[in-house]
Amino acid sequence: LELRQYGTVPHSGFGLGFERLVQYVTGMQNIRDVIPFPRTVGSAEF
Repeated sequence: LELRQYGTVPHSGFGLGFERLVQYVTGMQNIRDVIPFPRTVGSAEF
């Protein structure tokens, strides 16, 4: 079976993701407040 020989079908590309789910359940306004492993600038201490 070669279903994707010429590419995929058009789709919206929607994916909920863990952080978005936690943000929705907890009611937080900013997604940075619910990220379990933050990767923001200046957050890594050396």
